[in-house]
Amino acid sequence: MPPAVALQRFEPFSALSAKGREILTQGTTVSDCAVGGGILHKGEPVSGAYLVLQGRLRVFTIRPNGTEATLYFVEPGEACVLALNCLFNDLLYPAWVQAETQARVAVIPGAIYRRLFEIEPGIRNLTVQALSTLVYRLMGELENVHSSNHRQRLVQFILLHANGDGVLRMTQQQIARHLGTTREVVARLIGEFARKRWLRTNRGSLSITDLFALREVIVGRSTRGD
Repeated sequence: MPPAVALQRFEPFSALSAKGREILTQGTTVSDCAVGGGILHKGEPVSGAYLVLQGRLRVFTIRPNGTEATLYFVEPGEACVLALNCLFNDLLYPAWVQAETQARVAVIPGAIYRRLFEIEPGIRNLTVQALSTLVYRLMGELENVHSSNHRQRLVQFILLHANGDGVLRMTQQQIARHLGTTREVVARLIGEFARKRWLRTNRGSLSITDLFALREVIVGRSTRGD
């Protein structure tokens, strides 16, 4: 499927004018990324707008001690908002991006995206909404880091990213990487929750068995010092 056609399955590209569809075909590419594959690296120039067609991208930073901490995820139909900010302000990329799952990513060259931004109201709305979403997500993460202990942060992460059946398909190492802590800390807390029968552990996944108990942790009624 041509890159432009693949993009037109998502809003606002499905509503582009004839001129916008013509511009979109000029240099847009689509790449398949394996799990863990690097998409962008800190300090590199941003060549265009990155939009996820399938899978999930993880945007993260690396702390001085070498641990990673997730900033946010980019889901299907979403654009990498830090890349958009760099694109419009001629900045180097300030973090790292890798494929959290097998992913398909469209890259619209910078000149083409800026042209679409000028003539297509839907692209302007996408850009503004994406930048607003970035501020919201980063503020939420900042508040989480400064106001919660490890126990609360872990529970918040599980509740946010578990599927509708209450299953989180991630290893303990992956969870620790997202939270910017060690696997040992995550394993200790998950072991505690499993003993209390709040969670059930499986190979490569967790299942929520007592949602109300986990919610109590977030409000501070079931916490102990870390």
